[in-house]
Amino acid sequence: MTTPAKESHLAAPIFEETKEDRQFATTLARGLEIMRCFTPQRPMLSNKELVQATGLPKATISRFTYTLSRLGYMRQVPGQLKYQLGSAVLSLGYPLLATMYARQIARRPINELATEVGGSVAMGIRDRLNMVYVETSRSNTRLAPPYTDIGYSHPIAATSMGRAYLAVCGADARKALLNEIRVKTPDDWDRYRGSIEKSAKDFLRLGFCVSLDFFRRDIYGVAVPIRRPIDGEIVVFNCAVYSDHVSPAELENKIGPRLMAMCRTIENSLRP
Repeated sequence: MTTPAKESHLAAPIFEETKEDRQFATTLARGLEIMRCFTPQRPMLSNKELVQATGLPKATISRFTYTLSRLGYMRQVPGQLKYQLGSAVLSLGYPLLATMYARQIARRPINELATEVGGSVAMGIRDRLNMVYVETSRSNTRLAPPYTDIGYSHPIAATSMGRAYLAVCGADARKALLNEIRVKTPDDWDRYRGSIEKSAKDFLRLGFCVSLDFFRRDIYGVAVPIRRPIDGEIVVFNCAVYSDHVSPAELENKIGPRLMAMCRTIENSLRP
């Protein structure tokens, strides 16, 4: 079974870009970074594994896991010396989701499109070097790809959604983000650099980005950005289908234009 690409958001022992910033609360940042080490592939982690993931001292990790557990952001797995995220994390994220009016507007159209194409459709926003899903829908068939739940994230470099974000985020922001991908995730950069450049050309030609080299070779993706920020966020919609269900030509000539039409309808609904 093919597994998702390695996550690019593991905590770093030193925050190089902020070490000269006297206003930056490094202790708080480290605590938050520890929570980011938990993923769907690694939902339970021991203190030892957190030390390995973050580079922080064992004593520091022990204090953080104890404190975060007391606050409800983590909890110890019964009968094991491991931790998992706690319910307080959900409470922390809900106010953001609840106030995204675009999610309510998009829910019906993405449900309809997912059913129509026999795949999955998602709405996402950027989280560092990833795109995180804030609304999703999957067709009720075996043809709908996995990894589409709300809160799931995928690398910007590896996905049509990430490349669509790059297409509209602005020249300066794009240059900075590409450099960050190159420095912090060199494996992704080496693997996807050519595809990122091709996607930029596809966007100019088609109005959407196509990905035939998703981190799973059996999945194709297409993505369209909303051209104006919503509550300060660049919002992108994607559609993912299994590669044995559609051809690249169908992705470009049928699914891409259909997704683009859906996005324009949603965008018009959001205008004052």
